[in-house]
Amino acid sequence: MKITAVDIYSAKIDGRNPVIIQAHTDEGVSGLGEAAVAYGSGAGAACALIAELARRFVIGRDPFQIEAIWSDLYDHTFWAKGGGPIIFSAISALEQTLWDIKARALGVPVYELLGGKYRDDVRVYANGWSFRATTPLEIARAAEKALAAGYDALKFYPLSQVDPNHPNGMFSHVSRREYDRGMRDHAVAMVRAVREAVGPKVDLMVDMSSELTPDAIIQVGRAMEEFDLLFFEEPVDPSDVQALKMVSDKLDMSIAVGERLYTRYGFRPVMEQHAAHILQPDIGNTGGLMETKKIAAMAEAYSMRLAPHVCAGPVASAVALHLDASIPNFLIQELYPFRVPEHFALVDDPVEPKVRNGRVAIPQRPGYGVDLVPEKVRPYLAETVAA
Repeated sequence: MKITAVDIYSAKIDGRNPVIIQAHTDEGVSGLGEAAVAYGSGAGAACALIAELARRFVIGRDPFQIEAIWSDLYDHTFWAKGGGPIIFSAISALEQTLWDIKARALGVPVYELLGGKYRDDVRVYANGWSFRATTPLEIARAAEKALAAGYDALKFYPLSQVDPNHPNGMFSHVSRREYDRGMRDHAVAMVRAVREAVGPKVDLMVDMSSELTPDAIIQVGRAMEEFDLLFFEEPVDPSDVQALKMVSDKLDMSIAVGERLYTRYGFRPVMEQHAAHILQPDIGNTGGLMETKKIAAMAEAYSMRLAPHVCAGPVASAVALHLDASIPNFLIQELYPFRVPEHFALVDDPVEPKVRNGRVAIPQRPGYGVDLVPEKVRPYLAETVAA
């Protein structure tokens, strides 16, 4: 079996830009992957790099040779060593297609190739439900709606503000490390409103998105300790492990980090210094499925759990469930269930609509358990790379 072509889709939908790819083989078996750069800047760059890497390292190869192909992508692109989200999102997407092809060819779900499953379903939390809430009252009402939709764990961004210039009303992060007492008090009021609205049994997580300096975030974190958070995410720049360790030592809550760390090499210093408690690798930008599995194994040795990050398209959500099924130190999986229907319509069996009581079953179909819907993805085809 040889890979003959790779289709690259750039799906610009409602302010997001999922980058989904499909690799084809000479035996008629195809596999899916996704680069986790659907928000922020970089989707176009990821598309271009996927095309280049596919031409140089993937077309004509045996898709069963997953580790060998990954090693070539890592060793011979030069920029992968020490690289960041664009190169590793491209590598991740291509690597994911290989697992899907192999599992489909063998007629098994991908998790069977990763050692089998520890669990039949996984706990998930909702993100994206709070983006348009600007006051404690608004965010409390939004939280109540998320609970009514079947979630018992919620994550949100108490420091961020709605961007009035964004056509979809998306929030904007704090700029230039600006911080004052009023910002802290507002953030605390937002968390208090959510906690009071949902009660003590719902798990809450807050994402600080590396917006403040360590001294400021320690002040904010201490003011939030009373709300019994499941975790406090990305309190400082994730590349500054010493600052992360400082915050972790000062706060009486679990610190989570990982969506902007890449490969096992990027996560290693966080583990070695015990600078966080929960790791959040994203299969779509940290190097792929096997790389994330290796990060999970390393984390297990350091007594850390994983809450995998997902903030891309419907393929990424399906891929994540196969990692979740196959690792012992899994905590909870992120999902964005409140996006527009067009987002989920790209695949035939999206994960998010199947959530019940805060949990979702592991897919049982061969591969990742989802297929693209041709008429829905066709308008977003950016490029086909062929032999």
